[in-house]
Amino acid sequence: MDWMLWIKAAVMGVVEGLTEFLPISSTGHLILTGSLLGLSGDTIKVFEIAIQTGAMAAVIWEYRRKLWGTVAGLGHDAVAQRFARNVLIAFLPAVVLGLAFGGLVKAHLFKPVPVAMAFVVGGLVILWVERRHHRHFGERDLEGTRRARVETVDDMNSLDALKVGLVQCLALIPGTSRSGATIIGAMLFGFSRKAATEFSFYLGIPTLMGAGAYSVWKQRAGLSWSDAPMFAVGLVFAFASALLCIRWLIRYVSTHDFTVFAWYRIAFGAVVLLTAWSGAVAWTA
Repeated sequence: MDWMLWIKAAVMGVVEGLTEFLPISSTGHLILTGSLLGLSGDTIKVFEIAIQTGAMAAVIWEYRRKLWGTVAGLGHDAVAQRFARNVLIAFLPAVVLGLAFGGLVKAHLFKPVPVAMAFVVGGLVILWVERRHHRHFGERDLEGTRRARVETVDDMNSLDALKVGLVQCLALIPGTSRSGATIIGAMLFGFSRKAATEFSFYLGIPTLMGAGAYSVWKQRAGLSWSDAPMFAVGLVFAFASALLCIRWLIRYVSTHDFTVFAWYRIAFGAVVLLTAWSGAVAWTA
């Protein structure tokens, strides 16, 4: 048994779960954490994608009543049918662009320095969107006294879903943040902060579970049963930490904006770029 590898897998799982739903890029954090832990190679790249499934399992568990109600109502409930259709519409752009450009992105951008640059750029975008949002809604948005155009996920139409699906494709660039792209993009399109956050959760289920399954299947020849314990540890820790993060984030967005995450992204990205430039840290792919 390689206990040190299991400990590293647990650390990666915790990092995945805590960062997947925050607008700070779980993929970017996994790439940087893996570099610091000395984890590299094709198996680790598959591992980083596969453990996202654990975080999505936490969403399924937390929203099991909503999801089960949707499945049960598909045959007769218009609200359930519209919700399922919107998730499907939003999911499709990532499938098309991911299959077309996923390999190219992994070959050239899954590296610490490009990730750090995306951290900084993404942080600046969040600051701009939040400033714009506050000019439009003021503090009333956080208090819930001024309604957004899309107040809940059930208020969405097909065009709303397509727009969110298109901005999710920006997350093909590691360091951008899938949740950040979908949440901040949805807010630009008139979603309330809570509706944007919850739809990002739901959209992540087919997107990330599909990506994880596809990655494992595509790289199956290079995997072996000896890798299973590492994957299992990562999945379990990703599930547990993601469950805590989901519950915290929904409470947080009811009274706070995402500005703190923007400054975190900028500071973290700047530190990585500075240490890479100075040679203080030997960041590796």
